[in-house]
Amino acid sequence: MIHKLLLYSFIFLYGIAGILHFVQPDLYLEVIPEWLGNKVIINYLAGAMELLVAILAYSKNTRIVAVYITIAMLLAFTISHVYFIQQGSCAGTFCIAPWIAWVRLLIIHPLLIWWAWSIRKISY
Repeated sequence: MIHKLLLYSFIFLYGIAGILHFVQPDLYLEVIPEWLGNKVIINYLAGAMELLVAILAYSKNTRIVAVYITIAMLLAFTISHVYFIQQGSCAGTFCIAPWIAWVRLLIIHPLLIWWAWSIRKISY
């Protein structure tokens, strides 16, 4: 039962996260450093990849691909997490306490990688 909960919540989370890149891009654009290039393209690509991950994770046959894409994505997103901290833990007018930003980077981010890894062999 816990395995199904891990898998279905993973699919739901990445589906919603992917959609949010398209419906609320401004929040994401604020945490993409200028030096990475076209922020709009990067944001939409990240959203599309998160949607792809949600779709691929649903099938046992493609789940391992979803896992590897997710881990690569999360490692790449580390850049934005560090940039967010460098910007005073603010994305535009949205700000959080710096310690929360550090917890997000050092604890939650690795947990998300573990979560992706943990769904790789789940069958239903």
